[in-house]
Amino acid sequence: MSSEILFISDLHLDQGRPEISAQFVNFLKTRADEARVLYILGDLFEVWLGDDDPAEQFAEVFAALQGFSQSRPCYFMHGNRDFLIGSQLARKLGFEILDDPNVIELANYRVGLMHGDLLCTDDVDYQNFRRMVRSPDWQQQLLAKSLNERKAIAAQLREESGAAMSGKSNQIMDVNQQTVAQTFDQLNIDILIHGHTHRPAVHELDNNRQRIVLGDWNPGPSYLSLRGENFSLVDPRV
Repeated sequence: MSSEILFISDLHLDQGRPEISAQFVNFLKTRADEARVLYILGDLFEVWLGDDDPAEQFAEVFAALQGFSQSRPCYFMHGNRDFLIGSQLARKLGFEILDDPNVIELANYRVGLMHGDLLCTDDVDYQNFRRMVRSPDWQQQLLAKSLNERKAIAAQLREESGAAMSGKSNQIMDVNQQTVAQTFDQLNIDILIHGHTHRPAVHELDNNRQRIVLGDWNPGPSYLSLRGENFSLVDPRV
């Protein structure tokens, strides 16, 4: 096993897009097979409605993740689509859930990990919605409903979200640069790694800082590799 560390996000696994699930299974069994650690920074699923969902459509994905995590660490951070993933699924798949943000020491750098939605502070409506759905009381009330009821609520929320997004500019849905600068200072980090915006890039900032943005997996796998002290962003669009 090599010393390589991999970072991914925004797969948005969904029954209607089996090709992405197949890409991920192949990634775990081939490209990631020799990696030492895997970080999943949110939105692994397009939607996750509770750990009581058997999610039989993801059986191959689950088996591949279980196989990976049996011999090395796998970390997961909630995204805006799968924030209801809990300890039951984490135990089943063998990953550890991280807080957002999270700071780790890698290759002589202080590295901040985020899903990325907390950086999009220009989108005030979304931030208000995020606070609501991340509330323990709101989640407890939702999880008390039947799975079918949750599916109906999720479908309604996605429809409303899609309508709202269609009226927002690309700038509003991207990160706020002042918030990014404040995050670097508050976390005292050299490198910030996140997803969410689906705009893969390596941004060189002041004071030798870097912001590395992971992409989604359409049209193909997007991942960040760390070997030694060298970060390399791999994405079909970069």
